[in-house]
Amino acid sequence: MVTTATIAQLGALIGDPARAAMMQALMDGRALTAGELAGVAGITPQTASGHLAQLTQAGLLAVARQGRHRYHRLAGPAVARLIEGLMQVAGEAAPGPPTGPRDARLRLARTCYDHIAGRLGVALAEALAAAGWIEIAEEAGLVTPTGLARLTALGVALPAPGRARGAPLCRPCLDWSERRPHLAGRLGAALCAHGLDQGWIRREAGSRALLITPEGRRGYREAFGVALP
Repeated sequence: MVTTATIAQLGALIGDPARAAMMQALMDGRALTAGELAGVAGITPQTASGHLAQLTQAGLLAVARQGRHRYHRLAGPAVARLIEGLMQVAGEAAPGPPTGPRDARLRLARTCYDHIAGRLGVALAEALAAAGWIEIAEEAGLVTPTGLARLTALGVALPAPGRARGAPLCRPCLDWSERRPHLAGRLGAALCAHGLDQGWIRREAGSRALLITPEGRRGYREAFGVALP
């Protein structure tokens, strides 16, 4: 049962600057060691381990062991949505310049946990909706039969309608910088994986930014009608 004490506890955990920095660093879906996260937060590995233990105990992080190393990642999409939502609210509450990342690369394309955000993510959502491949409302979305067939033909593998399990097949996610929805759910994850597999996008080391390759600009234009500067 969710209580006010539980909500307050989670708020206090995320509200610490070092813990907030580490959770934000995990928003690209990677799993990182305590030492790597300590560097992000500007604290010692020993201090980071204490913070990470608290976040794991609260169910905000998951830990996987490989050899001598322990890798930390966000516990799931719900946690990623929580962090993204806090970033949106913080940006709207801050006076001055426009909200969202100042880095132009992050504004153009970045990962939002397991899916594409930024101008590329929003453009994909709008192009698929305009073509009738998906239908999205404020809180939900669906892939049409036409969309399923066309996406499958492009190599974006999706389960048949009515047979989805686990995460929603298609869900809008309000974009932090664009203030319009990009696509989350399994469709969002599939589009991100497809772009990486095709070499249309590449991850930038140490960043949530996604580099759109020349092949990607051509591929997104020809496959989805998405034109990017």
